[in-house]
Amino acid sequence: MRSSEIKRSTAETDIRVRFSPDGGEKPAVSTGIGFFDHMLTAFAVHGGFGLELACEGDLAVDGHHTVEDVGIALGQAFARAVPREGIARYGNFTAPMDEALAACSVDVCGRGVSVFNGAFGSPAIGGMDTQLVKEFFRAFASNAQLALHINIYYGENDHHKCEAAFKAFAHALKEAVRRTGGDALSTKGSL
Repeated sequence: MRSSEIKRSTAETDIRVRFSPDGGEKPAVSTGIGFFDHMLTAFAVHGGFGLELACEGDLAVDGHHTVEDVGIALGQAFARAVPREGIARYGNFTAPMDEALAACSVDVCGRGVSVFNGAFGSPAIGGMDTQLVKEFFRAFASNAQLALHINIYYGENDHHKCEAAFKAFAHALKEAVRRTGGDALSTKGSL
């Protein structure tokens, strides 16, 4: 089973992540930001991933360090757990969430790129600053070393738009890490 564990401690956050693209126990997520926990749990459930994640952050300042550093640590855990050889490499998924629609395309290519197209009408959802959604995906893509494109096409409810994005991300990533066997899917012969 592919899996990894990351421990990351700074003056701003203390994080422990266990991640497996092949599943595991029921997800256990605790960041101190309820809505963020909900999104990470949805990510694990819809991706079929094993995820244990605990973060103690400087939430008295705001949620920025927690959300960004979780993206860093989870991205690092992903990079350690998923070899680039013998996987589908690419994934693409469009997810509706009630009136909202979001899509994600991913390439597990060894290069960290993040493109996020979407806007929220509210400054926060359930205590999480909406501007941090883009920061999470940027931090994850950079540290997981993958190309990540997320488009939130439309929606009226910010909760639904964000949840559609996280679910599309989960399904696209699940597709990309699917085992196919063989060498890296590249004309170069390696990634």
